Amino acid sequence: MYLSPLFLLLASASLPTSLAWGAAGHEIIATIAQIHLHPTVLPTVCDILNFTSTNPDEPQCHLAPIASWADRLRFKMRWSAPLHYIGGLGDHPPDLCKFPGSQGWEGKLNVLGGVRNTTTLLEQYVDGESSISTANEALKFLVHFMGDMHMPLHLTGRDRGGNSNKVKFGARTTNLHSVWDSLLIAKAIRETPRNYSAPLPSQQIEFALRDTIYDPYVRRIMWEGILSQWSSELSGWLICPTLSASSSRWQKVLSAFTFDPSDTDDDKFCPYHWAQPIHSLNCDIVWPPELDQPPYNGGLFAVPSESENSRGACDGFGLDGDHDHNCDTEENNAIREPRHPLLQLETPKYAGVIKDDLIIEKLLAQAGIRLAAVLNWLFADYGGEAVGARRLRTPEVVMDM
Repeated sequence: MYLSPLFLLLASASLPTSLAWGAAGHEIIATIAQIHLHPTVLPTVCDILNFTSTNPDEPQCHLAPIASWADRLRFKMRWSAPLHYIGGLGDHPPDLCKFPGSQGWEGKLNVLGGVRNTTTLLEQYVDGESSISTANEALKFLVHFMGDMHMPLHLTGRDRGGNSNKVKFGARTTNLHSVWDSLLIAKAIRETPRNYSAPLPSQQIEFALRDTIYDPYVRRIMWEGILSQWSSELSGWLICPTLSASSSRWQKVLSAFTFDPSDTDDDKFCPYHWAQPIHSLNCDIVWPPELDQPPYNGGLFAVPSESENSRGACDGFGLDGDHDHNCDTEENNAIREPRHPLLQLETPKYAGVIKDDLIIEKLLAQAGIRLAAVLNWLFADYGGEAVGARRLRTPEVVMDM
């Protein structure tokens, strides 16, 4: 059996342990990241991706088209499925948010280890220690995993990240994961004010756009969020806590049963630290308490039988021996008719609060800013400064006044 060059390093992630954001969400994150890339970074990225446009009126390449590559390839690279999420054993939002769970983590692979290890592979490429083909796959995985890490339901193991919880969204019968994966974003794109169809006064922003249906939404996130409401927070999105230089013998013993953030985090790059407040959103807003109360608490999808699985009714279920977040399809939703009332989530109390507080927009922005900061850290030309001596820097956007 052929294994990707990344498999050995990704699969060796010492962290224990599905589809996050739809294609639009991942592309929006990649676009925000591209807006914030240092000018010297894109040529290297395009070389790694083996694509460079000769049209002077467009960027040499775009990150957005490869942002969902890891989802498209997940059935060919089945070993990579657990790298899209992380689940804590005993984590049970909305009444108990534990990260890790009270009983540790599910499985041995997860998205935090995926983010850390793909970054390490790209650092090795910069140092001449790995091939461009390995860097190509590592970069495409990193762009995707950084998005997955910022989708709250990819950080909880309860009910396969909400895929098992049938709900209503408007007239649509769907599940909680799908609401966050794509439906809230689709609603936000539809409701973006028309004035954002016009270009913003920034060549840096406009040059990264691709004339897509979500361009106005990206402009809104930039104008109302990154350049305004969250502008004073951006540097804080990249801060990592100082970790102890070494662990005691008993700490190392305990880490075999619990979670040691030093497995992924250091004082420069800290996916576990970044993920903690995202996971907390599952108790704050993502998981409606009503799903555990009558008459809505009977709304779990049945686990597909082996015969259903073999027919592809829920292809990929149980790849890691526990739950799988990649099981949400129109077919799977359609074949299970509701036998009880379903909780409506397109309401002022739920979707309205998420919209008013710009919760989705902030998550997309954080993912894009952090992805850009990591790529700048790896590839930017800062006057000969070695990667190992660098720290993540807050990306800047120039406005053309």
